[in-house]
Amino acid sequence: MQSAVWRLPLLDFNGMDSIGMVTRKKQSVVRTGIAGLDEILRGGLPSSNFYILQGAPGSGKTTAALQFLLAGVEAGERCLYVSLSQTAAELESIAISHGWSLKGIRVEELSASDAVSGASDQTIFQSTELRLDETRKAVEQAIEEHKPNRLVYDSLLEIRLITGDSPRFRRELLGFKSFLAQRQVVALLLDTQTNGSTERSGEEVEGIAHGVIRFDKSLEEYGGVRRRVEVSKMRGVPVADGYHDMAIREGEGVIIYPRIIPGAASETVKPQLIKSGVTALDEMFGGGQESGTTTLVIGQSGTGKSTMSSLYATAALKRGESVALFLFEERLETFFRRSEGLGMDLRQFHKDGQLIIRDFNPNEISPGEFGKIAQEVVTREKSRVVVIDSFTGYLNSLPHRDKAVRDIQSLLKYLARSGVLTMLIVAQHGLLGQNVGIDVDVSFLGDTVLLLRISEHEGKLRRSITVVKKRHGPHDLDVRELLIESSGVTVVAYNPLPEA
Repeated sequence: MQSAVWRLPLLDFNGMDSIGMVTRKKQSVVRTGIAGLDEILRGGLPSSNFYILQGAPGSGKTTAALQFLLAGVEAGERCLYVSLSQTAAELESIAISHGWSLKGIRVEELSASDAVSGASDQTIFQSTELRLDETRKAVEQAIEEHKPNRLVYDSLLEIRLITGDSPRFRRELLGFKSFLAQRQVVALLLDTQTNGSTERSGEEVEGIAHGVIRFDKSLEEYGGVRRRVEVSKMRGVPVADGYHDMAIREGEGVIIYPRIIPGAASETVKPQLIKSGVTALDEMFGGGQESGTTTLVIGQSGTGKSTMSSLYATAALKRGESVALFLFEERLETFFRRSEGLGMDLRQFHKDGQLIIRDFNPNEISPGEFGKIAQEVVTREKSRVVVIDSFTGYLNSLPHRDKAVRDIQSLLKYLARSGVLTMLIVAQHGLLGQNVGIDVDVSFLGDTVLLLRISEHEGKLRRSITVVKKRHGPHDLDVRELLIESSGVTVVAYNPLPEA
């Protein structure tokens, strides 16, 4: 039986420049409706083109597809969802779970596996050609009838199973691409990747589609599902390539967190000295710490690392500056009580919005999401001091620590360019000087390194403080004693007790 196929038009290139390159007018783009994706795409998807969204079952393809169509509805466009794998009731259920309405989206339920458009009179042993023809005709008819501006086709897996071989599947995609191009439809085709099909499907569709977006999910040994997205191909668009973290949030759908680009922040005109409010401590830094730098506060448990961050935060708040504090270990109430025990009352600053505090569960946040939150807080609130307490607790919850270190490095560069003093709390192993060490070497991240230690002598614990490193300007190399008392924090000359 001779089957009908979509015919390809002849391509006509014109507008050659003086060196023979094809010139192209600036294309209009359509927004995807997916938070973060348009930023990666430098504005959105080039209009009137054919795109593939790949991913394993449960990776968020259908949710993202609905967001794509809802953005079209908001823009006053006609939107069509052609489903070969899900029912309208299932799509409605997904939409309701996020508080969305499918009003304005036309859903066409089709079947690629059995009776379609009169094929019910055929034997159950239908030929592949007949099933493919009937499916194609039904899809064509739906598009011709509704004349959509945006189309979601769900999914290519059913068509791949019918065709049975790669050459035929490729011809079907080429024909469908031509059919849509003639009608100026922006199409998003969902491609469900199953075990063993990822490499093959990539070879078949990447050369045909104008762009390919891949959703990836993985289940680590501990914690929730980790999700990522990659724009593996996008013709004519300088996308932010590589993996970007993503999440699916109730009421928000798919959210993508683009990797931070440090150069996106404006350069600080002139560094300023940021003081702690403790004269002796500021003298150790040559007058104070500089804005646009990162300080690592390193020490074992009980050495006063969090107290140092509270000290600088309090001084900045009293100067009328905004401060952002990101907690990964200490509870919010514990932070307030500890600070109050040292004479630093920060509750009112928090109520007034001058002190921004975010209390995270490290197992529920990815490096990309954290970076995005920190970036937005600093940009919106113009924070001058940022404290991450602690980076060690954050690292301990992540399966890929090396990646987390690279992500935090990009964030720190962004904050530095924004003129922020960032204090990164890093915990060492052990107690009282024994088994001292750090899981991951992060010393290269700091412009300044403040080392806190604690030792025991004759039944008494003594804290010491040393500025080990300061890239910009002079600093004191002396070891001094750190006194943390209910009256406050003081730094005095360190006089070792005589050996017994």
